[in-house]
Amino acid sequence: MSTQSTYNYKVVRQFSVMTVIWGIVGMLVGVIIAAQLVWPQLNVMEWLSYGRLRPLHTNAVIFAFGGCALFATSYYVVQRTCHVRLFSDALAAFTFWGWQLIIVLAAVTLPLGFTSGKEYAELEWPIDILITLVWVAYAINFFGTIAKRKTPHIYVANWFFGAFILTVALLHLVNSAEIPVSLTKSYSAYAGVQDAMVQWWYGHNAVGFFLTAGFLGMMYYFVPKQAERPVYSYRLSVVHFWALIFTYMWAGPHHLHYTALPDWTQSVGMLFSLILLAPSWGGMINGIMTLSGAWHKLRTDPILKFLITSLSFYGMSTFEGPMMSIKTVNALSHYTDWTVGHVHSGALGWVAMISIGSIYYLIPRLFGQKEMYSIKLITMHFWIATIGVVLYIAAMWISGVMQGLMWRATNPDGTLTYSFVESVKATYPFYSIRLLGGIMFLVGMLLMLYNVLKTIAGKKAYDAPVLAPMAAQAA
Repeated sequence: MSTQSTYNYKVVRQFSVMTVIWGIVGMLVGVIIAAQLVWPQLNVMEWLSYGRLRPLHTNAVIFAFGGCALFATSYYVVQRTCHVRLFSDALAAFTFWGWQLIIVLAAVTLPLGFTSGKEYAELEWPIDILITLVWVAYAINFFGTIAKRKTPHIYVANWFFGAFILTVALLHLVNSAEIPVSLTKSYSAYAGVQDAMVQWWYGHNAVGFFLTAGFLGMMYYFVPKQAERPVYSYRLSVVHFWALIFTYMWAGPHHLHYTALPDWTQSVGMLFSLILLAPSWGGMINGIMTLSGAWHKLRTDPILKFLITSLSFYGMSTFEGPMMSIKTVNALSHYTDWTVGHVHSGALGWVAMISIGSIYYLIPRLFGQKEMYSIKLITMHFWIATIGVVLYIAAMWISGVMQGLMWRATNPDGTLTYSFVESVKATYPFYSIRLLGGIMFLVGMLLMLYNVLKTIAGKKAYDAPVLAPMAAQAA
């Protein structure tokens, strides 16, 4: 069988396995920094201190774990739904090895203190250039595959993947504009409040497009496939797409309430954040209602449990986000652990769980197997992960609201009721609960690695034959 008559599963296999490995690395660093907040004496050396490891954690879980999951699933889905092999095998290989190099460079430079200081965009300019090169190769390969498709329409999952690829490119180029002063140091091209605005236009849309649009592409393919049901409403999926990508771009200023940013800009961010609730919930409802007529499968299918539970967390996070963007609510929540809880209900509950479900779907198919080595281990992973997430976010919600109330409490004479140290002391028990939740999620990932290794051990790589252009069967 010639190369062109099969799909390129090699790059999908590579990214799928690295998704699990980088997930463990990123979450292990998360557990370490959570432990450092419980036991400050664990800050044993400069390059392993909380301040150095925290950006490593965010970059590892977003760009290493999440990024590899997006590369794996988008490369798989675009081939399967377009009935063609990837546009270029060479570009696919370049994106894999280039992305792994970027991750390793981040893992070395961030603990050493080389940082631009921008949230989610800490990497210095030489690495930013490499990111750009890899991303351009990714875009050419993805859209080139769509251009040579054998199907008349472009399936909605590819619209979401495509929007994620284009928007992240735009965000990266604008926010990473910088003036190098040495090989390891640069300064932002923007200054003051303009820099803050550009950063959070980028920062929130990294959430909106990297951590939402791309993963919605996963949802629109893997939920119907695992449920063996068509998407609940194709029309709703199209409305969901256009409403989401238009609205998300304007929500960033809600990170800058009560700052030097002009008040009207803050209000625009709040307004669009509130509007965002509608398309977000439209997508969640579309995903969950795809189970119509197949609800019974949730009892026995742990992969479906991951996928549908992730949608529940997506719905919860996208209700919480707009609520927290309201200025009066934000006055209580800003700078507190409530924000940390919100981020992790999205990152662990939505992003990680839909990635885990999708990878569990992919791994057997990439090695010619019917199913994973152990379905019981997947079920165990699901429950450990779900309980871990709930412990984590509940602890942060309680801690955050308590912090906000303590910080704003005043005595009749106008003095503060509590010192800052008293609020830190009050949050201490919740940091321990957060650590426990994080450890549970990490244990689940270790179970997944064992299950994946047992599934692929001794198995030959499998590249499925490309479907005929008018094949009757679904992609």
